[in-house]
Amino acid sequence: MANIFSRIVSGEIPCYKIAENDQFLAFLDINPLTKGHTLVIPKREVDYLFDLSEEELAALMVFARKVALAIGKVMPCKRVGVAVIGLEVPHAHVHLVPINGVYDIDFRQPKLKISPEEFSDITDRIRAGF
Repeated sequence: MANIFSRIVSGEIPCYKIAENDQFLAFLDINPLTKGHTLVIPKREVDYLFDLSEEELAALMVFARKVALAIGKVMPCKRVGVAVIGLEVPHAHVHLVPINGVYDIDFRQPKLKISPEEFSDITDRIRAGF
């Protein structure tokens, strides 16, 4: 059975899409640590980041960089933090989190509750940052 990210890639589950190309997809995390928290995934279903080929991993990070730069342009933050945990969903993914301090990327903290309208607004703002 396909995992939740593969179901998002196939369009079975909707997402707040930030960017995509033929290999990768970036979308807002629906349980964000901060506003603008984005997930970047390969469209190909692969469990662990380091199961990607060297070429795929490099291309994923180049794609993630473009997304992070767009986030940094429009979201109020000092940096866009990067985290790879790899346990919560069996599909390789990178978290891009707008941060102002190290504790902003602490996954133990409560997640934000954001309305669909605000998610849409954040999506539009980040897309405009490209």
